[in-house]
Amino acid sequence: MAVLDTDLDHIFPSSVLPPFWAKLVVGLVAIVCFARSYDGDFVFDDSEAIVNNKVAGVVGRADLLCALFFLLSFLGYCKAFRESNKEGTYSSTFWVLLSIFLGAVAMLCKEQGITVLGLNAVFDILVIGKFNVLEIVQKVLHKDKSLESLSMLRNGGLLFRMTLLTSGGAGMLYVRWRIMGTGPPAFTEVDNPASFADSMLVRAINYNYYYSLNAWLLLCPWWLCFDWSMGCIPLIKSVSDWRVIALAALWFCLIGLICQALCSEDGHKRRILTLGLGFLVIPFLPASNLFFRVGFVVAERVLYLPSVGYCVLLTFGFGALSKHTKKKVHYNIGKNLADKGNQTAAIRYYREAVRLNPKYVHAMNNLGNILKERNELQEAEELLSLAVRIQPDFAAAWMNLGIVQNSLKRFEAAEQSYRMAIKHRRKYPDCYYNLGRLYADLNRHVDALNAWRNATVLKPEHSLAWNNMIILLDNTGNLAQAEAVGREALELIPNDHSLMFSLANVLGKSQKYKESEALFLKAIKANPNAASYHGNLAVLYHRWGHLDLAKKHYEISLQLDPTASGTKENYGLLRRKLELMQKKDV
Repeated sequence: MAVLDTDLDHIFPSSVLPPFWAKLVVGLVAIVCFARSYDGDFVFDDSEAIVNNKVAGVVGRADLLCALFFLLSFLGYCKAFRESNKEGTYSSTFWVLLSIFLGAVAMLCKEQGITVLGLNAVFDILVIGKFNVLEIVQKVLHKDKSLESLSMLRNGGLLFRMTLLTSGGAGMLYVRWRIMGTGPPAFTEVDNPASFADSMLVRAINYNYYYSLNAWLLLCPWWLCFDWSMGCIPLIKSVSDWRVIALAALWFCLIGLICQALCSEDGHKRRILTLGLGFLVIPFLPASNLFFRVGFVVAERVLYLPSVGYCVLLTFGFGALSKHTKKKVHYNIGKNLADKGNQTAAIRYYREAVRLNPKYVHAMNNLGNILKERNELQEAEELLSLAVRIQPDFAAAWMNLGIVQNSLKRFEAAEQSYRMAIKHRRKYPDCYYNLGRLYADLNRHVDALNAWRNATVLKPEHSLAWNNMIILLDNTGNLAQAEAVGREALELIPNDHSLMFSLANVLGKSQKYKESEALFLKAIKANPNAASYHGNLAVLYHRWGHLDLAKKHYEISLQLDPTASGTKENYGLLRRKLELMQKKDV
């Protein structure tokens, strides 16, 4: 039993209200739901079952009694798992046998009561045994010979319980056959018109339409009727009938739920959905026309037990939606605040989003980015490391982790993080750009150039990567190559003033003063308040011998940035040179 999930409180969470108040609320809600029916008259079968019936109206309580013993049978089966850890095999076997007996009583009240045995089997295998269908399918597709998950099918306790359930079900059917015989009840076409249709396609379409009507009655019990026969629901005789949309909607929802119940990677979600679908579908099977013809089209009474599964699914859905919405609200507010530059408030909302959902990797990533910008690098690294542990294929978080590690001078770890980001997102120009910056810091110039070249191949308009290539080649004395790269970049991004500035610097060093001047002036026109643009143009004029123009742009540069030490020094040299020239002239 070690592999079983016997913590049923995890599967059936207890009420948030005390038991007394929970029962009171349920009772009041039931009274409100049926308030409009209290003044109604007895109609149809009520006359014979209640008005003209003199011993009691027990027959009218068949569905309630069936539901009572059905649920007692299921709870008894659950008790077997709680007792298995306390008192051993004999105690758990007693509860399984009691569950089978209560299932038989449920069947005597109403035939659909026997379906509790099927529900117990599904619950045992998929919910308690945590049988993972997705994992099994993957292993079969990959021809994995181990198929370790199938070991639970060799579990002696499970096989014993399945044998008891099968034997009990067979015994019930045998007793019913002995008492009532094998002949099915005789129904007429007016009772169930679809079952008398000649075409199998027409029968299938109408049966599925009946299922969709039942689903709608669970969702919105507005059209209630004591008798749906006598042509209340016209047959669908063609796929052009607009009502087939209801079939498509039903199966779209069902298939989605089944896929999540069988294949979700979240084990808790998988078990809750399996339990809800089990209660929804299995008790409805006797009324589905799949195994035998039934004597009605739609009957609200057969939805009494399936409504348990509907309530489980609805509650789970509302719970998941409310949590997701609440987390999403904090995340979105944080993002909007961050976009507006209010980092302090954004941090507060991101932290709340992470508190509400400790696996909210996108909130962790954004919070880590803000902390990185505020130089709170240790916490940023912890958050981003947690994000990639939770979601190993989160490429953006890997890249941001690399940036933080680079800032912490943990270069090997940073390189590894960048490589992981690229592994999970092959076309990631920003990551190649940051990897190039890492290599440049480590003086691995060739690797840096290759990384930046990859960034520009993937994203030709990546201005920063082009700029860094030009600057690195310039700084290492490769002026011809820097010029070629600069010209290539400006062909692709002709209006980028930062590229104009970088190429102008290269051309100035190559003594191509006229072309350099034109690019500087064009860059200044695009961004007139950049002090470095004016300062470097002044240096060009200084070298070129246009000293008055050099003096003018040095002064503009210092007005824009009075703290620029290099510009101050060059301006001082120019002034001394001009003073010497004036003395010579005198």
